[in-house]
Amino acid sequence: MKEKELERLKEIKKIEEELYTQGITSIAGIDEAGRGPLAGPVVVACVIMPKDSMIEGVNDSKKIAEKKREKLYEQIIEEALGFGVGIISQEEIDRINILNATKEGLTTAIKEMEKDLKEKQRDFDKPEIILVDALTKIDTDHIPYRSIIKGDAKSYSIAAASIIAKVTRDRIMREWAEVYPMYGFEKHKGYGTAAHIAAIKEYGLCPLHRRSFVKNIV
Repeated sequence: MKEKELERLKEIKKIEEELYTQGITSIAGIDEAGRGPLAGPVVVACVIMPKDSMIEGVNDSKKIAEKKREKLYEQIIEEALGFGVGIISQEEIDRINILNATKEGLTTAIKEMEKDLKEKQRDFDKPEIILVDALTKIDTDHIPYRSIIKGDAKSYSIAAASIIAKVTRDRIMREWAEVYPMYGFEKHKGYGTAAHIAAIKEYGLCPLHRRSFVKNIV
């Protein structure tokens, strides 16, 4: 690993290192993908990485090329002490709004991670603290949490979660692209690009579209 990359990783592990010095040993990072698109689910991921984890390239998922994200995803999953994913559908987003859907996904992701910890027979069944990217007033089942603005660029744990969430959601959207090829979901992943909006105007809506997000388009 090049020295510059090593220094960057040390920088985004400062929050975790500070917690380790306080005696905390299990830190979970949480992040989401898909709050803004016009179509598809919102995906929330929760992950606990080993204390000594230093995977080259881990960063805010938006700053990483798609092929590189896929490789990092596999490395993170393999190395993680435990992880979980919450996938909340477009129908649920329309029913309860995107903020509440994201919180629901967060709760699901934590529960799934706790199941993973038990299956792997770790010596703990939940994290001692959760680092979350820019969400406040969340229910983490009495686990302390810290909300960090732009956390996916400032915390290694949140960055790892952001990669899991982004890759999971992108894979879902690529699968849906085969069902509804006219929208180009494999390219824009449901975001409101000019091409996507043009396709909506030409073909109308499909079941994947969030009705509450496209009121001004159709």
